[in-house]
Amino acid sequence: MKKYLVAGLLVWLPLAITVVVLTWLYGLLNGVFAAVLSASQAVLPQDAFENLERLKQIPFLGVAVLFAVLLLTGVFAANMFGQWWLRRWGSLIRRIPIVKSIYNSVKQVSDTLFSSNGKAFREAVLVQYPRAGSWTIAFITGRPGGEVAEHLAGDFVSVYVPTTPNPTSGFFLLMPRADVLRLKMSVDEALKYVISMGVVEPFATLPGLVQPARN
Repeated sequence: MKKYLVAGLLVWLPLAITVVVLTWLYGLLNGVFAAVLSASQAVLPQDAFENLERLKQIPFLGVAVLFAVLLLTGVFAANMFGQWWLRRWGSLIRRIPIVKSIYNSVKQVSDTLFSSNGKAFREAVLVQYPRAGSWTIAFITGRPGGEVAEHLAGDFVSVYVPTTPNPTSGFFLLMPRADVLRLKMSVDEALKYVISMGVVEPFATLPGLVQPARN
């Protein structure tokens, strides 16, 4: 009975988690859309109040509108005029105390993680952590720069060691390149290996081993 219960759990658990995540995302997007409509009601004439309330009741309208806004923003930001306008906007934001610190930090992280030219997670490596003789998977994120690099003698790399099963938290280390062992597996395969706590094995990439066919 225990074996069958576990087998049934393994079938339904991924689907259940997927539904929960999609439901949360749907609620988040609709909440943002409803907040924008509520803010509009405060400045628009009273005659528009009922129409805005009807818009809140239309299923998936918030998701569609936010998707369209993101798409149009991307098209706008991809041309020369949009890039010029965004540079002016960023220059204005950076002149506002407190706001500039938050904006700059969030922008640097988002550009690094989501930009096609970003430097996050360049390659998967093996490092000895938290002590010598104990190995874990890490990701190279770049090289030390600025004042930090001036205090480090030799060739160092910036390494992110994720925790499991939640790789969004972890440890940032500066390690000699000689102490880092490069892996042939892709970053995606390494992340799956970390998240699954070693249960999901990465595809074989070592010489002499046959890689499973990927559909």
